[in-house]
Amino acid sequence: MQEKHLFEYAVIRVMPRVEREEFLNAGVILYSKQQRFLQAIITLNEERLRAFSPETDIEEVKSYLNAFEYICKGGKEAGPIGQLDLASRFRWLTATRSTVVQAGKVHPGFCNDLPQALIRLHEKLVL
Repeated sequence: MQEKHLFEYAVIRVMPRVEREEFLNAGVILYSKQQRFLQAIITLNEERLRAFSPETDIEEVKSYLNAFEYICKGGKEAGPIGQLDLASRFRWLTATRSTVVQAGKVHPGFCNDLPQALIRLHEKLVL
């Protein structure tokens, strides 16, 4: 029997007008300390965002969302945060903040296959 892995995940949200607390789910980030896994899948539905908030600069939002993926991968291209260990990068990305792109609450889970769990969560919560 295959071992189950503990993971944590959060939905990545676009909140064009933070004061209204309305958001559009745009991705999922998943982390497993045990398996040394940190990855995000981003899918920005630009048409929905335009309908939701026509004044939003979509290119700027895309650059913020891309930063999530770069930081997950780590390395010098991801700047100072990308140099941190996986746990620190995940905690930094999911920290509570009042910005246009932010993570929702962190939730735990168990699975046999982390990449497949990330895909399933993305399909269920974003697409």
